[in-house]
Amino acid sequence: MCLRRKLRCLALSASALLLLSACSPRQYLLRQASDEIASQAQATEEDLGLAKDAGAFYLKLSEALLRQDPGNAKLAESVAAGFTQYAYAFLACEADRIEARSPTEAQALRERAARMYARAQRHAKAMLEQQTPGLSAALEAAGSANSSNTSLRLKPEQVGLAYWAAAAWGGQISLSKDSPETVAQLPAALRLAQLAYAAQADYGAGALASLMGIFEASRAGGSAATALPYFDQAIAFAGPQAGPALLAKAEGHALPTQDRAGFEALLRQAIAATQGRHDLPSQVARERAQWLLSQAADLF
Repeated sequence: MCLRRKLRCLALSASALLLLSACSPRQYLLRQASDEIASQAQATEEDLGLAKDAGAFYLKLSEALLRQDPGNAKLAESVAAGFTQYAYAFLACEADRIEARSPTEAQALRERAARMYARAQRHAKAMLEQQTPGLSAALEAAGSANSSNTSLRLKPEQVGLAYWAAAAWGGQISLSKDSPETVAQLPAALRLAQLAYAAQADYGAGALASLMGIFEASRAGGSAATALPYFDQAIAFAGPQAGPALLAKAEGHALPTQDRAGFEALLRQAIAATQGRHDLPSQVARERAQWLLSQAADLF
């Protein structure tokens, strides 16, 4: 082999090695950034307005990173959680508050919230499907048959993804009463929540048990009475973080049964339990409980 050809081969080999080695630092930095963004989901912020303003940027950045790192389960869970919380805290709850004075604007907010919930559900379910191929089809089959397919199982590390997927799914269904196709998905969403509950009933300081109560009260054949044990269990699981669970029981049990005294007592307990807490669920629960308390006369 002539010297020129040898040099050319060496140069090509060196270039190939450089390109291959460049991938490793890039992937490492991408994963570091993804993990850091995912960890920010647990950060506290005492100003809800600032949390809302920062939320849009955070969600877009997280989603962009997830597209580059599609196998990052922690990031997928964080993205799903972020879209679900944003839809509930800043869109759906706001729609309820402005309904009386601006029903058109309230409806626009609910439609936007439904799209956010769908986006959250899509990210979480895509990761679950990646981890457990065939899960989506199995959920649809179990849901359509209204059965409890005992062959379906979730691993403990999948519970967070399943919770946010089911919560977002339920949120979308609740805002899509004029879409029979979406409402018909309730059994499948319930089945996913049941799988998560079977794997870790105390997930999210009572959040999953509260979701089970909400689904139980909403499903065909369910009722406020059959949902009650889930709400009580959620409060027990939550301990000092019981504000959101108390709010869920007020809205999911006391309000449907027209128990005004219980409703107001639970709301006051939720407000007291969230005092001094700066995590987003507690702040949102406190603000909503205060608003609902002011609306009690119109609700009963």
